[in-house]
Amino acid sequence: MRKTLTKLAVAVTGLFSAAYAQQDPQFTQFMHVKQAYNGAQAGTNGAMCFNGMFRQQWVSFPGAPRTGLFTFDMPVAVIHGGVGLFIANDKLGNDNTTMARASYSFHIYGLGGNGTGKLAIGLDAGILQKRISGNWTPPQTLNDPSIPNNTTTGAPNLNKLSPDFGFSLYYTIPNKMYVGLSTTHIAGQDLKGATGTGTPGTPGYKLSFDIARHYYAIAGYTFSFDGGTHKVTPNIKVKSDGAATILDVNATYMWNNMVWAGATYRVQDAIAPMLGMMTKFGLKVGYSYDLTLSKINGYSSGTHEIMLGYCFKSAKPPKVSSHTNVRFLED
Repeated sequence: MRKTLTKLAVAVTGLFSAAYAQQDPQFTQFMHVKQAYNGAQAGTNGAMCFNGMFRQQWVSFPGAPRTGLFTFDMPVAVIHGGVGLFIANDKLGNDNTTMARASYSFHIYGLGGNGTGKLAIGLDAGILQKRISGNWTPPQTLNDPSIPNNTTTGAPNLNKLSPDFGFSLYYTIPNKMYVGLSTTHIAGQDLKGATGTGTPGTPGYKLSFDIARHYYAIAGYTFSFDGGTHKVTPNIKVKSDGAATILDVNATYMWNNMVWAGATYRVQDAIAPMLGMMTKFGLKVGYSYDLTLSKINGYSSGTHEIMLGYCFKSAKPPKVSSHTNVRFLED
């Protein structure tokens, strides 16, 4: 246990002689927050949608990740596409990351699916704030100089802002299938912090953070039975930062467009059952619980994730037509 806690402490402090790279927040119910991974998805479902999600990872583990997310998207006919917004805060030990990006999606209609398919091209722009606190204390005090904190090295705080950009492609046949490719953090900034020479018996430090580019592939296909009363949708998400790749495979069953149940398998990490329901008014709520499969399962009580969303379609104004009766012009 001591070794595991030490490794986690080293991972979350981020105060090393070399910079380290980021992995974006991980979500089990990824199929409900596509806007977080693919900005081109904005407006493609033809509705105004709000989604929120909170994830508490590795419950009972000191310094464990906690992540909150908010997304919004809607179609805008006058710009031939849609707009979206993504905001997230991810906290892991003394590492705190806040991201905010706005997106524009240009839609091309009539591509496949008997004319219902659409291809979307998306651009994201926003900011990323990285904060690393130097006064965080690791879960265990092992007198290990490779785990810096204020007591041993006087390591400073880091608080930096960086521009953040993304590009994405998304193709969908509504209520049938979707596939998307995207990249985030295109700028790939290296946020430089302070350096120190250390004191006798303790090493020096160079505080910096490398914002790694991330690459995503998402896809899903819906099989309908009994006139749409029963639906089964396999979903997949691949995420990579060039150093590590994470694969999520999901299968979800939905009954009568109201209640769903499913499970996500994250390769070599966790299996997560999930439940959810949706009302006829467009409100939906979902819950998932990750059962950790890695060695950390002996030190945590799993991972909880809650999703809340709302979508509505604006009623189209009735089309007004008129004509002139020439008889009104007669004398």
